[in-house]
Amino acid sequence: MVALDQRESLRTMLGAASPGRRVADRDLTDFKVAAARALTPHASAVLLDVDFGLAPARRAGAITAGCGLIVAADRLVQERGGLVEDTDVDDAVLADDAIAAVADAYKLLVIWRRDGAHADRNRVVERFLDACRRRGRPGVVEGVVRIEPGDDHPAAVLDAARELAGHGPDLYKAEVPTLGRADEAAIARASERITAALDCPWVVLSNGVDPERFDDAAGAACRGGASGFLAGRAIWTASLAAADVERHLVDVAAPRLRRLAESIDRVARPWQAASTPRAAS
Repeated sequence: MVALDQRESLRTMLGAASPGRRVADRDLTDFKVAAARALTPHASAVLLDVDFGLAPARRAGAITAGCGLIVAADRLVQERGGLVEDTDVDDAVLADDAIAAVADAYKLLVIWRRDGAHADRNRVVERFLDACRRRGRPGVVEGVVRIEPGDDHPAAVLDAARELAGHGPDLYKAEVPTLGRADEAAIARASERITAALDCPWVVLSNGVDPERFDDAAGAACRGGASGFLAGRAIWTASLAAADVERHLVDVAAPRLRRLAESIDRVARPWQAASTPRAAS
């Protein structure tokens, strides 16, 4: 699955690709439409935001028939050029009947820290999943960890998964343990611990992983029980700086996605098997 729901982060990336250029909202939209058109023929689903991606991509007919549509239903607390510091449920997205008519699922990003805010996070996740259930749509919860220097990244990813997926999402989205900086055997072992802790399928995201490392790291996570990937940057970041962005998406990013999907299909745990309660497996 392809993630195209980045907002201010994408603006920052576009600016870095063209120093000195003022990145307008239209630039974000144009890239999302072009990426959706090039990549969704090779994806089982695409994740889009309401601010810059959903309506323009649909108006342009850029989403290939048969590709599922996941809509981001999160409000991000983020300064321009900075990291996402916090999130909340975007109730307006979940209340919109027109969006519900086309959404196959909704996604919520949660920033996880080792702090005393777990009760607040839990309320946000529960509110999101309750709204998804009222809509009769699957809820995808994404946990991104923020750790202090010296903290163990795989342990934090595991603890975040236990907390956030404990609310019963239909799919959990996690960082690759170690962000791909360990060998594949270590990534697979850390992924096995996540798999053992969850009662739902889970997939990996690519943020924080060197794009050249992501394919092998995602494969290792899937050998440890992940059911695939919901990733963006590893697939399309190189296209941002191309002289012809649309051509690069078609000629480079799309074949990369196709090859990655084929390799992951060979090792990932089917989501149906992952949905089976552990006690019955």
